[in-house]
Amino acid sequence: MTSKQPAVYIMASGERGTLYVGVTGNLKLRAWEHREGLVEGFTKRYDVKCLVWFELHPDFPSAIEREKQLRKWNRAWKLELVETANPGWCDRRDDLQD
Repeated sequence: MTSKQPAVYIMASGERGTLYVGVTGNLKLRAWEHREGLVEGFTKRYDVKCLVWFELHPDFPSAIEREKQLRKWNRAWKLELVETANPGWCDRRDDLQD
């Protein structure tokens, strides 16, 4: 994964816990920053550290559009999205390539 690979991601505080939807150009670094508590704000405040879902995009406009779409979704839809791709709610950060 290159450092400029646009991605939309969902972080969680635990299985079916607090969710956070974000977009980045370096998913491995961003997930590490969340895990280490280096990102001030929502994820640090609610201990959201586990990368449970992500989707790679060809460009930033499409990634940003998808992030906006997911942020508008209700919680049940987000839970279903995660559970379809990651039924065990495993941390996917270690699955990412450099």
